[in-house]
Amino acid sequence: MGRKTSGDAGARERIKAQREADRKREQRKRVTTIVAAAAAAVLAVGAGMWYAASSSRSETATTATAPITKQADGTVVMAKPGVESPVLDIYEDFQCPACQALEETSGATVKNLAAEGKVKVVYHPITIFGMEPTKSNSVRAGAAARCAPAGQWLAFHDKLFEEQPSETVKGFELPDLVGWGKDAGIEDPAFEKCVTSQEQAKAHQDYSKQVLGSGVIKRGTPTVLLAGTELNDTAFKPADLRQAVLNAAAK
Repeated sequence: MGRKTSGDAGARERIKAQREADRKREQRKRVTTIVAAAAAAVLAVGAGMWYAASSSRSETATTATAPITKQADGTVVMAKPGVESPVLDIYEDFQCPACQALEETSGATVKNLAAEGKVKVVYHPITIFGMEPTKSNSVRAGAAARCAPAGQWLAFHDKLFEEQPSETVKGFELPDLVGWGKDAGIEDPAFEKCVTSQEQAKAHQDYSKQVLGSGVIKRGTPTVLLAGTELNDTAFKPADLRQAVLNAAAK
């Protein structure tokens, strides 16, 4: 057997050193890959969060709104002259918390789109509740809304949602409704008589029954239809709602 030389030892040391260098290089590559993947994941999550936040961010309503026209059946149209489509139908109950949330989130977007001439909005105030005190609360509010003049109807509509009572207590009391009408700029003395006598209560309930019997309300209120198609969660995301209306207007 030959004798080991110092040259053999040196070669082994060089091989060992090379293997160690290769190992460290592979380790650095793995770390770099993991960091890059993590960073990409963070960016993806961040982008998703940004989109979710931006799509749900409420707009600021412009000072000028589209003209309001009250219809004989109790519906209310908000649209610039000549704008007939697309149509955005909003079925809502003034006592409904989800309807209040829709108004708080997307109400400004709806108003802005109508003011821009991008959509014809049709409000359908109805009573969907069958139990007390919510049913009577809703009827009083819906009947009072029918009493509001067209010029102040939208402001009164918004005030009703702003003052919405709890579902567990009697609310929308007649004196309050009259006072909120004045807050909304209603000066016509006929409004107070109309509200306190609840002369529009039967018409409001009849229309509510008609709507509920038609099958258009499938999941409760709010029900928002764009060109006849229900928007579901899109209605609660202002950016998505805006884009949906613009897409429909472009067809």
